[in-house]
Amino acid sequence: MTLPRYRDPAAPVPDRVRDLLGRMTLAEKVGQVNQRMYGWDAYEHAGEGHRLTDAFRAEVAAFDGMGALYGLQRADAWSGVGFADGLDARDGARTAADVQQHVMDHTRLGIPVLLVEEMPHGHQALDGTVLPVNLAVGATWDPDLYADAVAGAAAELRARGAHIALVSALDLVRDPRWGRSEECFAEDPYLAARMTEALVEGARRAGVAVVLKHFAGQGATVGGRNSAATELGPRELHEVHLAAARAGVAAGAAGVMAAYNEFDGLPCVANRYLLTDLLRTEWGFEGVVMADGTAVDRLVRLTGDPVSAGALALDAGCDLSLWDASFTRLGEAVERGLVSESALDAAVARVLTLKFRLGLFEHPLPPGRSGTAGLPDPAELGERIGRASVTLLAHEGGVLPLSRAVRRIAVLGPNADSVAQQIGDYTAPQRPGGITVLEGIRAAVAPGTEVVHDRGCALVGDDVSDVPAAVALAAGSDVAVLVLGGSSARSSDTVFDANGAAVTGAGTPSGMTCGEGVDLADLALPPAQRALLAAVSATGTPVVVVLVQGRPHALPDLDAPASAVLSAWYPGPRGGRAVADVLFGDAEPRGRLPVSVPRSAAQLPVYYNGKDHRYRGYVDQGAGPRHAFGHGLSYTSVTYGTPRLSHSCVCARDPRLTCRVTVRNTGGRAAEETVQLYVRRLSGGTSWPRVRELRGFVRLSIAPGDEAEAVFEVGRDTLASVGRDLRLTVEPGVVELETGPASDRTTGVRLEITDSAWNET
Repeated sequence: MTLPRYRDPAAPVPDRVRDLLGRMTLAEKVGQVNQRMYGWDAYEHAGEGHRLTDAFRAEVAAFDGMGALYGLQRADAWSGVGFADGLDARDGARTAADVQQHVMDHTRLGIPVLLVEEMPHGHQALDGTVLPVNLAVGATWDPDLYADAVAGAAAELRARGAHIALVSALDLVRDPRWGRSEECFAEDPYLAARMTEALVEGARRAGVAVVLKHFAGQGATVGGRNSAATELGPRELHEVHLAAARAGVAAGAAGVMAAYNEFDGLPCVANRYLLTDLLRTEWGFEGVVMADGTAVDRLVRLTGDPVSAGALALDAGCDLSLWDASFTRLGEAVERGLVSESALDAAVARVLTLKFRLGLFEHPLPPGRSGTAGLPDPAELGERIGRASVTLLAHEGGVLPLSRAVRRIAVLGPNADSVAQQIGDYTAPQRPGGITVLEGIRAAVAPGTEVVHDRGCALVGDDVSDVPAAVALAAGSDVAVLVLGGSSARSSDTVFDANGAAVTGAGTPSGMTCGEGVDLADLALPPAQRALLAAVSATGTPVVVVLVQGRPHALPDLDAPASAVLSAWYPGPRGGRAVADVLFGDAEPRGRLPVSVPRSAAQLPVYYNGKDHRYRGYVDQGAGPRHAFGHGLSYTSVTYGTPRLSHSCVCARDPRLTCRVTVRNTGGRAAEETVQLYVRRLSGGTSWPRVRELRGFVRLSIAPGDEAEAVFEVGRDTLASVGRDLRLTVEPGVVELETGPASDRTTGVRLEITDSAWNET
């Protein structure tokens, strides 16, 4: 018997898609664009293993197939899945195989199901490796390291049978009051774009497709409020918020997730301009568009009924729902003439194309670890990311690196001894074995050094009753390491919304100060933490502050300043050892800020690349940040020369040149320097310029007394800006190419861009 064409692996994918689509009923088509079920409802604990539930079987039967199943392996406080009843790596692969086998054996066409998993910073599953959060990744300024770590994490996901990783990558920290700041790589579009490329490339090595979250502009919501409206104009959208998406699409991302926020009065999931005109027509994107969780059902407020809501999203360009009821009624929408069957066919074709390209029809069952041999260990790479992300914000008095000859160290603060508070949101329950900052310091000190510990105060609130005990320990020590900051740790008593976001009201839930749904009006450290810092500093003992955090907390002028301040972001389960390595000088503090640090929330916004309107500042305080984007100190000193250009004038049609700058290590320790390249428009152009924009970075390792040269190849990508037609173009005028160690410490050289073909040699 001749196999159907869609079963022929040698046939071109478009032919296979057309053949299969032509065999499908309307109900089967609707089933392929639905991802309604929560994956943890598809199985139940049974004896020594797990079995598929009646609810899962009914979902498959309802549409004679299933397009995608979300979160089969997910475990966390929201899903309620833990080690007692959830899927570890072995049972996860077995259950994924059971899911595929049931769908193929009990449906007419036997189309395998896409298994979709969260991979925000490692696979969010029991025994899945947890990486540092995206803001820590951005602080490394090291896309290659991140790509390696993603490859290892994606290999774990693929070994358990999943095909698609959902990863936040497209949002920018434009307002750090937003609880999801930790899910962003940076406040800057260029740095975020480079990390997004690394993400897609790393996942591809493991055979995993990536859906990039969230498209578009979600990081610009008003007031830093989760899922709120944006007030973006088209220019800011294109100049700032689309760069990472453009890069991810060009790198081969399989999909994007339509965000909750609105643009120009329409939610992204219903915005035809974003999903069709821009993404597909202008950019040529051929992948899938997935709705964010319950985003289609939210459209009922616009349309008045769920059938019309599903039709609106489908017609705008959404291909695959997430937990929505509205998309299940697309057959009715077609029959009522609310949307054409050809629009449904186009969405189904994109879903099927992804399934064919991922090889689901030929290899539907999990490959196991053998299918990912040779890929790196994500846990080891996660620790390297944590170490590389530690950023030295301030340092006075030469306290760091700590001497191993020190007699007594007091390790204090609410984040000193908590793995849960250093791993971030979207994290599965963890087995014992993480390394806290306290444990990292204890392991790092020399024999005979005493390490004493007290929590000192609660993470949130203003209760200072525990402060005196911590002060007593600090007073009797040679140095105090004060570990402060925030927490995104969820617990069983956290209240959740229908989409898994934490529900906040007058207070913060379960001690969370960051994470999805946990927005802050005030970015200052909580009162008790500030009181602890002041009291410990008043002892006269040198104080080193380590901020374990998922957003940049505001750092005002302090009456009793610390000798040194480091940001460790959320450095992952082994982050305590990474922090200790930097504190004792076993690793250089090579992290650089991916986001500006404000003095207070009243200053916002403080991102470095605002429009250049020559604002003079507030009357009561400066308008600039405490620490600028790109900032980060080291244990040595370096000097930068003036940048040198191979040409002082280039043609806009082919603007190629080289920019070089010499960096010299003038200190006594090795330097790990991140040399940054910025472009600043001085004249010309068709829109008001930004102050400056990051357009390149190079990492240099320089021995004491030596010098090295950072070389930047400058071309269209470096010099292009968004023109009046909202397309990237190189415009004539005069720009300055600036190099330096941070956005506020640069030296520039002028470059003329002309319409002529003449280049100065």
